[in-house]
Amino acid sequence: MRKKLLIVLLLFSAGLFAFVQLNKKAKVYAHTITSVFSEPKYIHKKGNTIKDRVLVPEGYTRTEYPEGSFQSFIQNYPLKASGAKVINYDTSPYFYQSGHIGVLELSVPKNGLQQCADALIRLRSEYLWKTNQKNKIGFEFTSGHYCSWSKYAQGYRPKIRGNKVSFHKIAQPDHSKRNFYRFLNLIYAYSGTLSLYNELPKVTSSKDLKIGDMLVRPGTPGHIVMIVDEIKDIRGNKLFVLAQGNTPAQSVHMLKNLSNTRMSPWYELPRRSFIEIPGYYFENSKFIRFKD
Repeated sequence: MRKKLLIVLLLFSAGLFAFVQLNKKAKVYAHTITSVFSEPKYIHKKGNTIKDRVLVPEGYTRTEYPEGSFQSFIQNYPLKASGAKVINYDTSPYFYQSGHIGVLELSVPKNGLQQCADALIRLRSEYLWKTNQKNKIGFEFTSGHYCSWSKYAQGYRPKIRGNKVSFHKIAQPDHSKRNFYRFLNLIYAYSGTLSLYNELPKVTSSKDLKIGDMLVRPGTPGHIVMIVDEIKDIRGNKLFVLAQGNTPAQSVHMLKNLSNTRMSPWYELPRRSFIEIPGYYFENSKFIRFKD
């Protein structure tokens, strides 16, 4: 009798879990459908940078960061003209074109490697290159081994056997931009959401979130998006705009907020909460930040 009761309880628990998961996914799909018919009102179609594309709701002010900072670099990143499509690495249009409000002027390599985490790694690396902080360019592989641009430029290459990685000088020094992109392809191949989550500092309070911070679900696969704009009211409450790369590798694009079409594309981003974005959701929101 006890055994039968235990089996019944286990089946009930499994059914309840499946129902909750299906209900969450159903919400995502429903919001995906809704997005086809909803147009965010806080959009300035003639805006050609991230901060110029999105209007500020009444009662809020945009957070401005010092010129030369990573936050300013992101906030002022150039966009393609309004209405631009999200394009896959093979030049085909992404099948879903109703979840974004802007496409960044960032190339997508034809090798298909620049996926969700890689696109944000690319943005951070381009900033460090542009601001002559090349010695800070480097990322951990999923194995935990750190791979730096400085060593790669000197000719060092990784020798990878399972989870064991060693670096050997086997190439001529090459500090060119073309070689820099070869380095990034290597990072794309061996890094991802899990390695970023393990390597980078965690943001432990929503009040501390700022542009450049990332909402992440670490895993294989996982997903990650970046905060690209920020506003706050007189009480210090913040709202944010998000952008993402994706799988397959495609244009980096700014996202609508399908859970709150009235405020879209602005998001509230509480920690440890359920957050939906077009076509995906984060069950227990976690945030990380690139190192200074």
